[in-house]
Amino acid sequence: MTRVFVKVCGLTTMEAAETCAELGVDAVGFVFADSPRRVTPRQARAMAEVLPESTSRVAVFRHLLPDVIDVVVDELRPHVIQADHDSLSEIGDLELLPVYREGDVPPPPGVRYLYEGRESGRGRPVEWAAAARLAVEGEMVLAGGLSPETVAQAIAVVRPFGVDVSSGVEMAPGRKSPERIRSFVAAVRDAEERMAR
Repeated sequence: MTRVFVKVCGLTTMEAAETCAELGVDAVGFVFADSPRRVTPRQARAMAEVLPESTSRVAVFRHLLPDVIDVVVDELRPHVIQADHDSLSEIGDLELLPVYREGDVPPPPGVRYLYEGRESGRGRPVEWAAAARLAVEGEMVLAGGLSPETVAQAIAVVRPFGVDVSSGVEMAPGRKSPERIRSFVAAVRDAEERMAR
């Protein structure tokens, strides 16, 4: 198994951004939808400035509103736009990460997408066996209910391209724990080693 892509979503503090930079996570998400993790474009830009260039900055929406998107793109300069698959259209040269939820139509083969439960940011896992059947068709970034305690098993069962964590590394809603972020990334890397044996 190749290296698992790691995204930490819903950053709200500089401490969390610095921890992600230290660990070299692949992507971080800044939420611009209604959520306890919502930040302003200016706050997101400040956190993004401590990240290495190799870390993708993901602007996270539920449904896209053109006036909001324009402000976020101008201020943050994200690498990726994440939103529900049925609301995405071409947005300049930016990469898109469509969100598919349990019960949606399946994603088209070969695309990278985020897969989660019916409600974002609630810490509810998807049904892993069903996710595993979808994961072979494209680059699934698995989300929903992942934590340092569950991610290794999720990787073993689903074999996703990547994993996305938000509430599973929080000390309170919207407040990330640097220790739990470290534990999550360590659990992912340990799972990779076990799968490679």
